[in-house]
Amino acid sequence: MMDITWEEPFCGEGASCFRLGTDTEGNAYIAVAGQEEDYLTDSTEALRTLIRDIKAGKADHLLG
Repeated sequence: MMDITWEEPFCGEGASCFRLGTDTEGNAYIAVAGQEEDYLTDSTEALRTLIRDIKAGKADHLLG
């Protein structure tokens, strides 16, 4: 099993809390806080881009 280092949860207004994590091989992870065993993984840059796009309002249609 991968050794994932999880950051503190990030909670939006009225939304679920998410946690971001990384491993020693350069992969990044995102999961709902409390459900870290059910995560999505991709390269760190891909998840960084996803987060930037969400913050810029480019994914509001997905947050319903």
